[in-house]
Order: sequence, then C-alpha cells, then structure tokens
Amino acid sequence: MAQQLVVDPKKCKACRTCELACSFGHHDEFNPRLACVTVFNFEEDAITVPVMCMQCEEPACAAVCPTGALSINADGVVSHNADKCLVCKLCVSACPLGNISFSPATKKVFKCDLCEGDPMCAKFCPTGAISVMDPATAPAKKKEAADKIKSTVEEA
Repeated sequence: MAQQLVVDPKKCKACRTCELACSFGHHDEFNPRLACVTVFNFEEDAITVPVMCMQCEEPACAAVCPTGALSINADGVVSHNADKCLVCKLCVSACPLGNISFSPATKKVFKCDLCEGDPMCAKFCPTGAISVMDPATAPAKKKEAADKIKSTVEEA
C-alpha cells in the first residue's frame, strides 16, 4: 500500500516551501504553479491548508481517463503515464481536490507521484505540517486529516 501524505493544518505557517520544493524537484524551477501541492489560505478562519493528491483507493481521475494513462501502480500510488495521455484534461476536472494540473508551457498533465517514496513537500516542510505515513498504521490520523480538509473545502 502507498504511503500517504498527511497534513496538520495547525502546523502550517503558509510559507509555501512545500510548493517550491515540489516544483523544483519535478521541474527544476521554483514556480508554485508547477507544484503538485497547493497551499490554500482561509483568512476568515486563520488557517492554511496544503492540499495534495490523496492517492485515492478509487481515483476519479483514473475512472474518467479514456486511455488508462492514470492507474494505481504496485505501490498503491496513482500514477500518470504521459506516453498514454491525450491531454484531454478530463482528469483535471474529475479530481475532487483539484490536484491534477496542466502545464501550458509543456502542454502536459501532471500530478503528485510521492516523489518516488521521498516526498519533497514533506521533506522540506519547516514546521512538519506535512508528513508521510503508512495509512495501514495510522488510519485514524488519515481519516481525521481528510475530514478536516473536506470540511474546509466544502465551506469555502
């Protein structure tokens, strides 16, 4: 089973280091628009939440992909095969958290791949707001984090 990125919004200080580390790790460029993580700032609630791919067990992005470019690999990670991708962007629309993106510069779709087991967003988060867990050993923490993100997104 894939490792899961878990967010603790109470620890997030909106520094956006996770976005920069992700974009640099994948695109050799410090550009938050190329990151697979997005930090949302809810000023009214005085909370910031890094949102990234939850590696869904039944991913909506893969369900709508007409070519099978999105699938769950042996490690349980929802992976994107650019060679099969038509760039129809159905997956971008289907992701409930908006965590599949399109780069106008490269004309390609991209998403979190957990940095092949060493997620840059978690590695460089200075406050530990993003951590990597095995969902089998921490299901309550995973569900708690997902519920917090879901309720925050629904209220926005």
